[in-house]
Amino acid sequence: MTAGNNMPLPPENNQHAATVSASTTLALSQLLVNRGLLDDAELQRFLGMGVEDLRDPDCRVPVTAHNRLWDFAIEATGDPALGLRLGEIVDPDRMGLMSHIAFNSNTLGQALEQYVRLHGLVNEAVEMHQRREGDQVRLIWRVSDPSLYCIPDMERTLSAAITRARHFIHPQLEITELTLAHEEPEYVAHYGRIFRCPLVFNASETSVCFAAHYLDAPLPHRNPYLYSALLQHVNKLIGQLRHRSSITDRVRRIISKQLPSGPDVDEVARAMNMSRQTLYRKLKREGESFQNLAETVRQELAMRYVAEGKYGMSEVAFLLGFSELSAFSRAFKRWTGETPKQYRARHRNGTNNR
Repeated sequence: MTAGNNMPLPPENNQHAATVSASTTLALSQLLVNRGLLDDAELQRFLGMGVEDLRDPDCRVPVTAHNRLWDFAIEATGDPALGLRLGEIVDPDRMGLMSHIAFNSNTLGQALEQYVRLHGLVNEAVEMHQRREGDQVRLIWRVSDPSLYCIPDMERTLSAAITRARHFIHPQLEITELTLAHEEPEYVAHYGRIFRCPLVFNASETSVCFAAHYLDAPLPHRNPYLYSALLQHVNKLIGQLRHRSSITDRVRRIISKQLPSGPDVDEVARAMNMSRQTLYRKLKREGESFQNLAETVRQELAMRYVAEGKYGMSEVAFLLGFSELSAFSRAFKRWTGETPKQYRARHRNGTNNR
């Protein structure tokens, strides 16, 4: 089916782009820069911000940009287990607010209660829950949008949680079970070495299970005054996220309408009654850049259109502003590692593992 003038415009997206705390991205960025695999200018192109921006504790990074950086890091280092290895590094200077709140709590139970409640500050794309199962407790990480499930980032999260808990809280902390919502990798031996527990891959949820008696354990390095001060700051950040400026939302909606003819920053700025520089500045405050936002909207809609199967590939290419189907196919493979046909076939078969 050939694209025509009566093709519908992409739907408006009323949800803001999910973000992660910059501290989550900083360690990975520094590793790449220190190894000479990425310079600050290239990092700016990836994220719309550099290392110095990431050191701002209030800085946010779009999840899609963060995940693309992980893809680059795995390819550049040639180390598919990089997420697990990075999580094993115990460096208090690299820990974010959430980790400092956890390790300054009175008990492990209090630490987990706050960590689950505030996890959106770490990664808005990942929901965290705690479930009691008899004499066991299960911590659960869920990603509602499968396209945002990033295996190396999840591995870093799990590795860091267990490694830091054993370092700061209980050296002999035993894990009853670890379940993973992705396939078993070739480097599974690293899982065994780090977690030292039964592993279940291709599970319905990613979770860590451990004995409930650990919840009452007092934390050896707790500081109630620091805990209170950090918690006040974090609660303020949560309020900012919940009532975040609608600049990003408005730009996303305008870009989605412009895609067939190509996003233009000057037109977007005019539509929002501000200058280009003002728009750049306001987006940066929200952890965004126009270039990354345009790429993100195009990628999200591409994955949705291809998975839904409502449009032919030529129509999808037209809707997203590509002049040729071949250009769209190359971009799609860069985003997902698959051709559009492969991606559509996999979603029809219900075997999405990322």
